Amino acid sequence: MVRRKPNSELEMKILTPSVKHGGGSQMVLGCMNAVGVGNLLFIDGMMYKYMYLDILKQNLKQSAEKMGILPHYKLYHDNDPKHNAHICRLWALYHCPQVIKTAAQSPDLNPIENIWDHLNNRIRKFKIYSKNELREKLMSE
Repeated sequence: MVRRKPNSELEMKILTPSVKHGGGSQMVLGCMNAVGVGNLLFIDGMMYKYMYLDILKQNLKQSAEKMGILPHYKLYHDNDPKHNAHICRLWALYHCPQVIKTAAQSPDLNPIENIWDHLNNRIRKFKIYSKNELREKLMSE
């Protein structure tokens, strides 16, 4: 039972702030290999096939070089429609040494999900109040 003065239920000193929707979110795109991880990219809004293509053009070889696998890297992505868009497949055909085809909806064959889960668990240990703070923590982890 809660006791308070009449008509005081909406006073600021009595109210407890809360977040009902679970906070914000941040779309992140990254890559990995047995040695380490490549670039981590932050995506604002929805990602479409042209944005994904630009990301491949600007970051794929750079990440492969960062991980020391540049001449012999393999592109592995899930069956997201933007990944399989004709324009993205055509670009990969001419710019990637090898593209690994995957089965649709196969969690066993999606190793980067393990990295995202691990990163998510580490990030949840911190109190993060803004998208910029979240990005800084993700980059430092």
